[in-house]
Amino acid sequence: MTTSLASLAEFRNLLRSMPECDAEAMEEARAHNGILTKPPGALGRLEDLAVWYRGWRGGPRAEITSPQIIVFAGNHGVAARGVSAFPAEVTAQMVANFQHGGAAINQIARVNGATLDVVPLALDKPTQDFTVAPAMTDAELLDALCAGWDAVNSDADLLVVGEMGIANTTSAAALASALLGGGSGFWTGRGTGVDDAGLLLKTKVVDEGVALHADHGDGLETLRRLGGRELAAMAGAMARARQLRIPVILDGFICCAAALCLVRTAPGALDHCVAGHLSAESGHLRLLGAMDKEPLLELNLRLGEGSGAGLAIGILKAALACHAGMATFAEAGVSDA
Repeated sequence: MTTSLASLAEFRNLLRSMPECDAEAMEEARAHNGILTKPPGALGRLEDLAVWYRGWRGGPRAEITSPQIIVFAGNHGVAARGVSAFPAEVTAQMVANFQHGGAAINQIARVNGATLDVVPLALDKPTQDFTVAPAMTDAELLDALCAGWDAVNSDADLLVVGEMGIANTTSAAALASALLGGGSGFWTGRGTGVDDAGLLLKTKVVDEGVALHADHGDGLETLRRLGGRELAAMAGAMARARQLRIPVILDGFICCAAALCLVRTAPGALDHCVAGHLSAESGHLRLLGAMDKEPLLELNLRLGEGSGAGLAIGILKAALACHAGMATFAEAGVSDA
């Protein structure tokens, strides 16, 4: 296929030369926040979110009118090891459900005024079982990164990326363990709901993969060896959003594992991202801590699909509505002393 990125080397170089936030816009936003009709800091993190968003989008009264959610889907060769409570066929079945509007993320996108795009990635060709070989070739990784890169709408003003892929919590646990240490038991959770025997097997599989592939390169190379197409596509979309100065809300454990690969390739690569929620997957809190991201919501979700981040769109919209719509002390005739 014709790719929008010529090589992995080009992608690495782009990651290391991405635009920064607009410090002048952030300072203006802080000054405006300081004269709104409320006690200093009374809106807590909503104030910080508005300042952060304006730093990436600029403008005197930034608002979210065109949020985009993209769900990427891929199949994993390691699923054949029995690490999931569901068979690999469910990936394609859920893609059809997304396309017909029947999934949770369809409803969450609708109520938050977001467009929803679904991108299946070679579902008939699972990645390699990472316990015996790298999950992807260089060319396969590049194709998946490009699929994510090209899926981002340049007119969007906020991005959420989600995923669907049986066995992808196994892949995410392996990525976290390889890049952050701590052992497979530290990162491996029940995913789709495996029983104790299934969790033991899943942990063993993560151990095998990490033993084979750890310490072989940066975050991008680790993604090639232990990741999946949908994780790589999420990483590509997040990087494209940074190039376009589009803020990103991170979803759960799998999305954050993909994001970790970016920041372990280029420090600062996630400055345009906030964490949408804390999922019920056991390693997610530790992963957020490693990336210095504080979640906006904690609702005990473990669905994926971009669901938690999609819900957080409403939080960010409210932050900006307050920032732009509240009267100043002078406008309201209220004393600030």
